[in-house]
Amino acid sequence: MSINEIRREYDRNSLHEDCLHSDPHEQFSLWFDAAVASGELIDPTAMLLATCHADQTISQRIVLLKHASSQGYVFYTNYNSHKAQALLQHPQCNIHFAWHVLERQISIAGLAEQLHEQDSDRYFASRPRASQIAAWASAQSEPIADRLTLDTQYDQTEQRFANVEHIPRPPHWGGFIIKPTHYEFWQGAKSRLHDRYTYSRNAQGEWQQQRLQP
Repeated sequence: MSINEIRREYDRNSLHEDCLHSDPHEQFSLWFDAAVASGELIDPTAMLLATCHADQTISQRIVLLKHASSQGYVFYTNYNSHKAQALLQHPQCNIHFAWHVLERQISIAGLAEQLHEQDSDRYFASRPRASQIAAWASAQSEPIADRLTLDTQYDQTEQRFANVEHIPRPPHWGGFIIKPTHYEFWQGAKSRLHDRYTYSRNAQGEWQQQRLQP
């Protein structure tokens, strides 16, 4: 079968105006809770993060959502990584949840800000010890000779903290919160007549809905 012959019908659900919550984060929460409860997604918290770099190139990668509220959407990373450096220079970004099994997508545009150190400290303390060691061991996004070198760095870091009960958070590691400016909800539908709705703020700062053609 050639690539252009791969297709399927989208007919699992529909999305109509009277089913939408007036608050986009509440609508996100409804869909997120349904995604988790379905048991059909391996990583329901996985989201595609798109960033813009100083040379105007665009990068995308998968990160994991660690907190969600009407204030924004949180993930954690090495602040020296490519994505973090991009966000520190150009805070405009986009996150995208692709829940293909449920025939749903959510796209959220926003502005990224570093979390307060206390928030990053609390989350780091909750991580598994191996993940804490890895945050110290890896100079994320920097070149490395081979896997053996990376494993050696980890082993050396493990030895460094062997007698430390509570590993501190590396100063170069922490969270970002993406404060939303625009949402789009996409629900697959028959005959490619998908349901799409956006939320944007009006001049008074209130969220307004708009249906888009598929």
